[in-house]
Amino acid sequence: MTIDDYITLIDDASVYDVASETPLELASNLSARLGNRIFMKREDLQPVFSFKIRGAYNKIAKLSQDALDAGVICSSAGNHAQGVALAAQRKDVRAVIVMPVTTPTIKINAVRSLGGEVILHGDTYDDAYARARELEQEQGLTFIHPFDDPAVIAGQGTIGRELVDQLEEDVQAVFVPIGGGGLIAGIAAYLKGKKPDIRIIGVEPEDSAAMQKSLAAGELITLDHVGIFADGVAVRRVGDETFRICQQLVDEIVTVDTDQICAAIRDIFEDTRSIVEPAGALAVAGAKKYIAANSIENQAFVVINGGANVNFDRLRHIAERAAIGEQREMLLGVEIPEKPGSFRTFCEALGRRGITEFNYRYSDSRKAHIFVGVELRRGAEEHAELIENLTRLGFPLVDLSDNEMAKLHVRHMVGGTARIENERLFRFEFPERPGALLDFLKAIGTDWNISLFHYRNHGSDYGRILAGIQVAAEESEELEAHLADLGYSYSEESDNPAYTMFLA
Repeated sequence: MTIDDYITLIDDASVYDVASETPLELASNLSARLGNRIFMKREDLQPVFSFKIRGAYNKIAKLSQDALDAGVICSSAGNHAQGVALAAQRKDVRAVIVMPVTTPTIKINAVRSLGGEVILHGDTYDDAYARARELEQEQGLTFIHPFDDPAVIAGQGTIGRELVDQLEEDVQAVFVPIGGGGLIAGIAAYLKGKKPDIRIIGVEPEDSAAMQKSLAAGELITLDHVGIFADGVAVRRVGDETFRICQQLVDEIVTVDTDQICAAIRDIFEDTRSIVEPAGALAVAGAKKYIAANSIENQAFVVINGGANVNFDRLRHIAERAAIGEQREMLLGVEIPEKPGSFRTFCEALGRRGITEFNYRYSDSRKAHIFVGVELRRGAEEHAELIENLTRLGFPLVDLSDNEMAKLHVRHMVGGTARIENERLFRFEFPERPGALLDFLKAIGTDWNISLFHYRNHGSDYGRILAGIQVAAEESEELEAHLADLGYSYSEESDNPAYTMFLA
């Protein structure tokens, strides 16, 4: 299919029976801070709080009467499921929705409230997808793909059609979140056909960059593992058709980390008083990174706010990480001598900056370790100045601002060090479902002593555990083989400076 073919499909798309033409709003606060005009396309204001309703409804509206009578099925962890359920409800069609067991309750309940028949299966989207395709064959249902279908792509592309009508000034680029690629494929097809000078820039999480890696390789790449913080775009493999379109039309892809996504959620809240989900904030995070990296001023950009289906429990984690992502906070591990006046000298070096966290623990008769969070007013410049000042005063330190283990675990469990023979430290991820923690403990077994254990529910689909395991050198290979057989994602952190300073 050509660009002209897609423009025709988009112009003929049936979406407005259920979807809204969302506003394009100037983000005044963010624009002032970045020195550019940032316009937000508010897809978080759709009836199901996500753009997904466009593609789902357009696909279902194009089905034959026989297919409608038989019913539809989809696999989804949230937004696509709600779009299919609402579209099916409007068409009075049976809708079966297969969702992972790990799907947040808020999304399951939303689908059920729209009349969808929810089937929970497996821990991942891939598990749910496989089961949905089985049921498609068994029951004669029509599968509604979340992204790799021309009708779905055309439905999402109606956002591009609206932008053409709404833009009142020249825009340098449109930033679009990427999961499977349906949204960016549709928008790119329409905008490149109508306004070819506008750059189309995709945004993906660093730990779920399937499209970026595929484009770089020149072929479809299936990721071994994806991060699940931005669950709405946690896709291991993008679509065949979406990949083909992006190869032709997407100018660039930017990747962002969890902290940058959290900071973007905060940015959107400060301008709109709305709280978007992590996937919904990707475009803002990408625009900020792109503008800073290229030192751009006095230009106009569009960002797509993709959705607002966020679990309330996740907000504590988002707020905690937003300050670091915005470089409004830094985390330091500092060693000070155990002698009169040293503690005061350290505090004076921090000056009158706000302290977000301060943990002081006695280490031994010679030194003490401090875990401190410091508010920053001037971002990276002030960050570098403080480290230089503390180093000049003779304080050994480790910058922990980008240390994932320190941010997730150590900051909540600083309590002194211990000399434990043959201790090795591991970080695990496992599906957050009823009984998952008990399953994890059973899987570890009783062959080795657990010398440290920290678990904290972060409101995510996956639980995170930090565990110290005592294992003699001659048993190391046996332990590593056992961990490999568990099926949990894990990494060893025995050499992590946050561990050696505060726990070991």
